[in-house]
Amino acid sequence: MSFVVHTVDLREFLEGSPSERQSFSRQIGESLKNTGFVKVSGHSITPQRLNHAYQDIKAFFVLPEVTKNQYIVQGSGGARGYTSFGQEHAKDNPIPDLKEFWHVGQENPPDGFDPSIYFRNLWPHETPRFKESLWSLYRDLEVCSQQLLESLELYFDLPHRHLADMVVQGNSILRLIHYPALKDRFIPGGVRASAHEDINLITLLPAATESGLELQDREGHWHAVDGLEGEIVVDAGDMLSRHVNGIIPSTTHRVVNPKSPDDVRYSMPFFAHPRPEVILDCPPSLLKEGALKKYSPIRANDFLIQRLIEIGLIKP
Repeated sequence: MSFVVHTVDLREFLEGSPSERQSFSRQIGESLKNTGFVKVSGHSITPQRLNHAYQDIKAFFVLPEVTKNQYIVQGSGGARGYTSFGQEHAKDNPIPDLKEFWHVGQENPPDGFDPSIYFRNLWPHETPRFKESLWSLYRDLEVCSQQLLESLELYFDLPHRHLADMVVQGNSILRLIHYPALKDRFIPGGVRASAHEDINLITLLPAATESGLELQDREGHWHAVDGLEGEIVVDAGDMLSRHVNGIIPSTTHRVVNPKSPDDVRYSMPFFAHPRPEVILDCPPSLLKEGALKKYSPIRANDFLIQRLIEIGLIKP
């Protein structure tokens, strides 16, 4: 059987009849269950808006290292601002990834800026459109993530907003990534993003500027999964997998090195995270036919800290 990551049209869920909504939720649920990924069209984020956002992040990453380093937030584990090249690595892989990135988070967290959880956003003065462009994109992706989580509630027959409310004012992150040309920056044995699973509930990835994203199927084979223009690639993270008792797995994926040492890649994944106090714990309705609960309950923030230590962004 051929390997297929399905494409779904979000308008069927937002504007469709009850049967169309059910069909959408079944397609997205089954695609995530079988492959860990799904591609979404029909959302409100236009290619023009994404192109403008990419222009703004390119303007930042071409700045001198000494300028970019002024935006490193010490003690934050990279939660906000700039993280320099080679700082992050995949779990159980000591070789750093070949990337640098910037994090945007909540502007108005529910309990204020507790530095143990929510840090203040930084906005680079050298790129005046950056804040307006990227904060607007953050909010749109945040709304889209709630819509997709609502569709998964329908798939699992969970109460309305059971999943979506988890991410309202959650600790979600928009990560703006620059993968430099290998001729300019390279670490022996390194790849742009080595094989890993995402930490969060779901990840929304608007089309990157270049190809390179691959996922691993259940037999260990790798498949390219880049979205077309106008599509958002969505994958399930560890938190969602844990909360639904592994029915939807957190799928291993990577970003491979390009064939040409001159190629540069930018991407903008949005990691939908719960609020820190949310408890990840499988609902009893999903434990059917005597199935055992695989995971103990855990606060979302405690799980996040555990995983950030494993990938080298926080020291134990």
